[in-house]
Amino acid sequence: MRSSVLSLTSGRDRHSAVPPIDRAVASALPTRLRPADLLRLTDEGAEDVLAGRYDHLLPDHGIWPSEERWATRLLSDDEVDVWLISWTPGKSTELHDHAGSLGALTVLSGALSEFRWNGTELRSRTLAAGDQASFPIGWVHDVMRAPAAVESVGPLEPTLSVHAYSPPLTAMSYYEVTGHGTLRRTSTVLTDQPEGDM
Repeated sequence: MRSSVLSLTSGRDRHSAVPPIDRAVASALPTRLRPADLLRLTDEGAEDVLAGRYDHLLPDHGIWPSEERWATRLLSDDEVDVWLISWTPGKSTELHDHAGSLGALTVLSGALSEFRWNGTELRSRTLAAGDQASFPIGWVHDVMRAPAAVESVGPLEPTLSVHAYSPPLTAMSYYEVTGHGTLRRTSTVLTDQPEGDM
């Protein structure tokens, strides 16, 4: 074994070889939480909402807002914010990103339509009750209550989702698709509210 070490270092000082790294290498992400962690948190938050553990945070008398989206923070610390959001018909978030935060969601009831910029065009998908999605940094999307959800659960029934952001939201940028088929940022706002102004 010693001869192989000598042969690797012959012709140069044995002490100039690159030493092994004995310290942690910093992550390129702004958080130690990964998308899978956020998906787990939204799933657990959804279970807790359905089990009634957050009833004290829900709208008075179980009357959900019918004109504007509504949200309440379920959990908050230095690493993550977890929110419950109620979606109303015809109200979208507009195309936005979550600045330097990763995100994830779990749909509790109804369905959400998501329109995501894939680099060349907007792609759409529907997320129904039980579906989950995660959002890496740079994910630009628009989210709204799915039109089919309005018909299937009725306009007064809530479409609910649980969202997690890590690190907690501090800003969001808004975008538009130009006539040339590119994405242009129109504004950036400081906010700690989920999915746009509530």
